[in-house]
Amino acid sequence: MKAVKENKVYTITEQQRKAYVAQGFDITDDSGRIIEYAAGKTVPFAQYAAVLEENRRLKQQLAAGQTQSSNPKRKK
Repeated sequence: MKAVKENKVYTITEQQRKAYVAQGFDITDDSGRIIEYAAGKTVPFAQYAAVLEENRRLKQQLAAGQTQSSNPKRKK
């Protein structure tokens, strides 16, 4: 397991995991997948607001698609 922060990468043990997370390191497995995110991470508000807007738009599209599929139009 590895602790990663900016350009620093340390090989750590399970016992060291909590200490590195508290110091702001992400914990990854040997293949690079994140196991645990660092404590205290934040997202800029503009990015958060953009994701909320996208989520709202996609939910509307999904609802519109479900309405159309549940009410098929008959051909005459």
